Amino acid sequence: MRITPSVLNADLSRLSDEIARIPSADGVHLDVMDDHFVPNMTFGLPVVTAVRAATTLPLDIHLMIEDPDRWAPGYTEAGAEIVTFHIEAASAPIRLIREIHRLGGKAGVALNPATPANTIAALVDEIDLVLVMSVEPGFGGQSFLPVVLPKVAEIRHLITASGRDILLQMDGGVSDQTIARCVEAGADTFVAGSAVFRADDPDVAVTQLRDLAKAAASQNPPDYDGAGFR
Repeated sequence: MRITPSVLNADLSRLSDEIARIPSADGVHLDVMDDHFVPNMTFGLPVVTAVRAATTLPLDIHLMIEDPDRWAPGYTEAGAEIVTFHIEAASAPIRLIREIHRLGGKAGVALNPATPANTIAALVDEIDLVLVMSVEPGFGGQSFLPVVLPKVAEIRHLITASGRDILLQMDGGVSDQTIARCVEAGADTFVAGSAVFRADDPDVAVTQLRDLAKAAASQNPPDYDGAGFR
């Protein structure tokens, strides 16, 4: 069970200090938005490069941008452990996944809430992570959409059938109230923004979320073992 806090809800004016508050995290989730694929703009490659120099935590890049085929490899070259792009935006996803691998990174594919699970069925022999959006992408602090849980279960079956170590990540509205349901559906990696950075002690929040996920997993033993970020 992995917790990768999103800095979208952190104080971006002191990003290095904010990341230093989550030493127990399994990675740092960085949401790159371009105000085209989603109606919001955050930051790009220069900020990710600066974050890489400021932390030893694995970097989990989520590209909510148009034309990831062009831009995604640069984030791997900047030192990100895993780069995730949206299947809805990629022109040649298999070629892009292989380019990220060639550069030494791991590749993830993200699905919007309305995108069906079978969209990535042809990619399970290539990818390292599937990210399921449990809110509409673009803004932090939204409410969890339970309608995506059956899709998570369907993707878990695809992963299990593949026999490969593929992380199944959920992003959006993950909190102490929702994480157990995500685990029960088959997720093993969780992006939490508000639930972590709006807590009095973000690192305690990370530990508590992980403990809740582990408790849920112990009641619903998984038949998978994700490879992790490192």
